[in-house]
Amino acid sequence: MNLGDFLINWIANAPVTAVPYALAALGLIVAERSGVLNLTAEGLMLIGALAGAGTSLLFVGHPAVALLAAMAAASVVSLLFAVLVVVLRINQVIAGLSVVFFCQGLTGLIGTLAKWQNKQLSGLAPLKIWPLSEIPIIGRIFFMQDPVVYLTILIFIAVNFLLFKTMLGLRIRAVGENPGAADAAGVSITLHRILAIVAGSSLIGLAGGYISVVSVKLWVTGMTGGRGWIAVALVVFARWAPWPALAGALLFGCIEALIPHVAAAGIQVPQYLMLMTPYLATIAVMIWVGAKDSRGSQEPGALGQPHVREERR
Repeated sequence: MNLGDFLINWIANAPVTAVPYALAALGLIVAERSGVLNLTAEGLMLIGALAGAGTSLLFVGHPAVALLAAMAAASVVSLLFAVLVVVLRINQVIAGLSVVFFCQGLTGLIGTLAKWQNKQLSGLAPLKIWPLSEIPIIGRIFFMQDPVVYLTILIFIAVNFLLFKTMLGLRIRAVGENPGAADAAGVSITLHRILAIVAGSSLIGLAGGYISVVSVKLWVTGMTGGRGWIAVALVVFARWAPWPALAGALLFGCIEALIPHVAAAGIQVPQYLMLMTPYLATIAVMIWVGAKDSRGSQEPGALGQPHVREERR
């Protein structure tokens, strides 16, 4: 394989590896804009991956149904987290970590009992946008991706519009910035935070379903491999804004896509060093953000703080 083919194949596969990071980070942004610190991405991605794989095995040839099931399953499980942090006002870090461990155990148990381990899925074929797909180099990279890659861009446009151009988005952001003032204005803090958590979790579930149904095309216990934690870091890197999160996801997608291509090219690099690369990049990005962020963290003002109406000032 010459250098040109290596680069084209690498860049063309980057969107597939970037989509889970992008969708998971966007789901976290939606939730955290309401003031809820959400660390459940790793667990909810596993729920989405299991639900997508199981549905695909039960309804062969219907990947769209599998992805919808992944979104629905993650949304249902996220209600547990929503009740813990919004209704019961449990510490959001502890609640998030607890839900992750719960999801890891639950998916491992169900996947084993249902015997879904390592069973090949039908998957989702790439969508060739003819005649643009016939353009040399550009066609392979931009116009021969699976439908979810293109759908992800539309989702980002829709969510960005909702958060910053609609009254609902204004209320969600107000709840995250100053819940006391929003409450005084008649905005329901509980309703909007639960809504943001469930809506964001559906995107996280879609990210997990994409891994099992479209990318890997099988279910393996713990198959998300820490992508949810990288998505948490991406939110900080993006300063809780959708478009920088998409750019960061593309960066990590390129890094992850490089690993199998280096191995296929026969380049002698220690295997475990390559597997560490995404996490080393995460550390580097966080250091860079901490060193260069002269504008402050820009996190929502009430992030991680439970709202108690009786304590409103």
